Amino acid sequence: MQLKDYTREFKYNWQLAAPVMLGMLGHTFVGFVDNIMVGQLGTAELAAVSLGNSFMFIAMSLGIGFSTAITPLIAEADAENNFERGKSTFKHGLFLCTILGIALFLILLSAKPLMYLMKQPIEVVELAIPYLDLVAFSLIPLIIFQGFKQFSDGLSMTRYPMYATIVANILNVVLNYLLIFGKFGFPEMGIVGAAYGTLISRIFMVWYIWFLLKLKEKSKVYVTQIKFFVLDKLMLKNIMNLGSPSAMQMFFEVGIFTAAIWLSGLLGKNPQAANQIALNLSSMTFMVATGLSVAAMIRVGNQKGLQNYVELRRVAFSIFLLGIILASCFAIMFFVFHNQLPKLYVDFEDAKNLVDNTEVVGIASKLLIAAAIFQLSDSVQVLVLGALRGLQDVKIPTIITFISYWLIGFPISWFLGKEDAFGSFGIWLGLLSGLTTAAILLYIRFNYLTKKLILSKM
Repeated sequence: MQLKDYTREFKYNWQLAAPVMLGMLGHTFVGFVDNIMVGQLGTAELAAVSLGNSFMFIAMSLGIGFSTAITPLIAEADAENNFERGKSTFKHGLFLCTILGIALFLILLSAKPLMYLMKQPIEVVELAIPYLDLVAFSLIPLIIFQGFKQFSDGLSMTRYPMYATIVANILNVVLNYLLIFGKFGFPEMGIVGAAYGTLISRIFMVWYIWFLLKLKEKSKVYVTQIKFFVLDKLMLKNIMNLGSPSAMQMFFEVGIFTAAIWLSGLLGKNPQAANQIALNLSSMTFMVATGLSVAAMIRVGNQKGLQNYVELRRVAFSIFLLGIILASCFAIMFFVFHNQLPKLYVDFEDAKNLVDNTEVVGIASKLLIAAAIFQLSDSVQVLVLGALRGLQDVKIPTIITFISYWLIGFPISWFLGKEDAFGSFGIWLGLLSGLTTAAILLYIRFNYLTKKLILSKM
């Protein structure tokens, strides 16, 4: 095939992925704004949000990862024009997401004492616990929203989750401003105010996406008249068999980034705050790759339903190429502006915290160099993982992600991240190693499977 056979797919892939990117960037942008607002309170508050969110990220990874099982099943049913199977998939997926959201909330509540056992700065832990109480409850509406989102993505209706996310995130920013700083007569609640903003906006987000999908003819028949407790054991088992490995894949990846937060906490509050800055900036570029990953999952799922494996491979490679081009642009941006970007998060006019703020920016600027290098690896691994989910291949990729992040990446982070080694930069060298290994192994897996499917049709 010639290059134009891949580049001519760019426009459609972008149209499909852009709403997902914007929606997910909306989530991350709120985190960006939260961090800037909280950063004005001090480095201890910023580190506390980082520690509280590290527990949230683990729980969210399981919930969001599990919900991704809905998208390829809906995409396949949509390609086959099988409405009954599609509605059953959505109903059972939404039921399982609701149960999982409640379970994850209860687990997080019981896990709070772990903060005291993790040798984190005590002032950070005491600020983080009340923040986590409220943010943990917001997991329930967030995972329910994911059920709606993955269903909508599977029907190639990627704009509606984006609309719901953007409106909810605007609400979140407004509430955070009012409640963190106590503006316009509202109480000044500090980081607990940020938690209230998150909770209220996520509850609104669930209602709004349901409202949007109910208005559209294609999705209305799916999201209305749902017999929620009339369940089919076989369909539940099918979604769980696909969703559980997907949840573990995301858990292993998010887990190593969470471990980086905890390892940074062992170095002190300033390295932990710097890690949060670099992680937040990296998250925004990662969401672009994640949007393309969803596009890969949808389009591969469609072609799988049609059993057109040559076209499936061509479409997937066109998405991989677009992702690599965008990742290269982000890598250049991080490298060129690695000294300037961290300064957005701290207040250099705050004389009391000037020494701490200067140290945080210095550490974060070095971490952004590592982040620039792993843009390509991070993008490739998530793009290929999306394509493999579209093929409904989840078990071997789960093993690959575990080996890459926890048998290769984490030991390097642990060894090089000590104070007498490379410190925070060493932690991120471990992240780079894990992501690069995952990208290579997952690509080998996808290449092998698609060639095998093409040969089977000959």
